[in-house]
Amino acid sequence: MKTIIQKSPHQRPLSTLSSRLKHALLIFGAVTLIAPSAGAMDNFNQAKKVLPSIYKELSSPTTIYCGCPLSIERNRLRLDLRACGYKVRKQAKRAARVEYEHVMPAWEFGHQLKCWQDGGRKRCTSGKNGDTKFKQMEGDLHNLFPSVGEVNGDRANFRFSEWNAVPTQYGQCEMVVDFKGRRAQPPKRSRGMIARAYLYMADKYGIRLSQAQSRLYQVWNRQYAPDDNECLRNELIAKVQGNDNPFVTKACALRK
Repeated sequence: MKTIIQKSPHQRPLSTLSSRLKHALLIFGAVTLIAPSAGAMDNFNQAKKVLPSIYKELSSPTTIYCGCPLSIERNRLRLDLRACGYKVRKQAKRAARVEYEHVMPAWEFGHQLKCWQDGGRKRCTSGKNGDTKFKQMEGDLHNLFPSVGEVNGDRANFRFSEWNAVPTQYGQCEMVVDFKGRRAQPPKRSRGMIARAYLYMADKYGIRLSQAQSRLYQVWNRQYAPDDNECLRNELIAKVQGNDNPFVTKACALRK
């Protein structure tokens, strides 16, 4: 397979990249890079095949909400629940596996499209008749993060919020899901990543957010700076997908 690399406005010369990033680019040599105008994987299944290779290049990668350590075996992510003090709430089998969480849920970016209105998610993804824009949004790597499966399922499509809830549902994992109120309070460690993923999706795909959502994510973006892994993750995705998340790029630049 021939690899085509097209430069984006945020792409740095290879000579200035870290040795870790250079090594990652060699690994991605077998992946056909998408042009910057595409801005996403072709679909969710393709994205799930690429993410493990990205996380393999991070330093001590973890799940987004609970911070459970991740390992990579045969291009599959596996997690260690004991190492992060996770306590199963109800679904032990689902808790034991890694799932890819859409930080902005598929419902939120999908229900504004005609395909969803005509038949839900299945209609948007059904073969040749599926909606191209939805498939790109669903497969956009900047919005996908590994999560403990049970937490991913519990969060569902609930909106994120902050109300000083005391985390008790998942042991040492500080995620809180309010099923009755249909809302979720994420740990502080993940709020910046969540905010920058949401702001990116809204900006890139023209997704409408409420004023309350916009304000919350703007505050979290300013309040919770990215760490080295978030910055490197953004660079690696840009090399594979063809575009960066400008909110992460800006926040990483401000750290220097």
